[in-house]
Amino acid sequence: MNRRAGNAGPSLRTLAFVESPVQLLNVLEWAHTHALRGVPGAPASGAGAPAPIPAVPSQVRRTPDGSAPQAAAELTVVVLSPTDPMTRGQLRRMADLARDEGYEVRWEEARGGTTAPFQTIGGLAGALRRADRIVMGDPFSRYVQLLLTITRARDLVVVDDGTATMEFVAQLARGERLVRWHRKGGRPGPRDLLFAPVSSSARRRLTPRAGRRVEVFSSMPVEEIPDGVTVTTNDFGWTRSRFGPPRITKGADMVGTSLVETGVVDGDRYLEAVRGLAKAHGAARYFAHRRESTEKLHRLAAETGLEIVRPDLPLELIARRGPIGRTVLSFPSTVVHTLPLALAGTGVRIAVCDIDPTWLTDHASPRAQGFLSGVTDTAKDIHRLTAVALA
Repeated sequence: MNRRAGNAGPSLRTLAFVESPVQLLNVLEWAHTHALRGVPGAPASGAGAPAPIPAVPSQVRRTPDGSAPQAAAELTVVVLSPTDPMTRGQLRRMADLARDEGYEVRWEEARGGTTAPFQTIGGLAGALRRADRIVMGDPFSRYVQLLLTITRARDLVVVDDGTATMEFVAQLARGERLVRWHRKGGRPGPRDLLFAPVSSSARRRLTPRAGRRVEVFSSMPVEEIPDGVTVTTNDFGWTRSRFGPPRITKGADMVGTSLVETGVVDGDRYLEAVRGLAKAHGAARYFAHRRESTEKLHRLAAETGLEIVRPDLPLELIARRGPIGRTVLSFPSTVVHTLPLALAGTGVRIAVCDIDPTWLTDHASPRAQGFLSGVTDTAKDIHRLTAVALA
């Protein structure tokens, strides 16, 4: 995989669509890898644009010859804001960091009522038609797939959205319809069938051909690379250059997962596994996933004694900023690939606990166990733990 693809040229008008904090983080990593330049203090725009808020100081990037950045931003980040308060809060912090880097941020209340999608798409139509390059964090998103039907951009970039990136590339290589891994194997619902033509169109748009370039920017292992797709490695260079190194504590920290919320893992089994891991490794803090329910977290705190931490930034930035435990415990998830890169050279050990098949719900996809095992199998620089024995 290419380590650095180089700057594709300042004349390209680039629109990036993000729906989560991690997607926005990886847009910043992509822009850093490709040496895109911005204007310090770039404005926020769009309905509900967040006001400036305090953020961790970041350096103003200079051009390779040391001169000041050019006078116009090469990149506009469009935040298709969700309704979840935790996600919105992290996105506002990430949007502030993007503006610190000099990129324009356009905040869209894309789900703020029944008419919001129509207003959002109508307001973006002109920019989509003028854009030379589209960057997206989630090719499975129906919102993004719909926007792809409007754009004439010749360059399409998919930045990391965690383990979903692995599945997207594999499905594209095999010519399959785009379906999230935890839903694969189930019967399509009425909405899936209604949206099928748009999804098929998006898959065709994301297939390279003459006059259309497709790049995947990822820290995840990509084995089935479709013909013509360029894969560029995300090594979290921007994160390491802007944050840390962190202060390392003696104890262990634990990373939460939303596998219960997505219906893959049974809630009671998950709580027992967390309790067993915390006791075995002396964990004191539990970094909650932004999608974890308040009820589940309250129960975890009461029954395990763990301090529940709701991060205000993606975990890669929280860990790099520190303090962070000398051991970080996790279940199979994106962070088993990203944290070793973000924490490279710090001495922090990432320990991963496998998901026991008995923890899966009756509704879990038939592919769930194999997919989760593959996430851990392909991770580098981690310590693998066997599944916790449950009473």
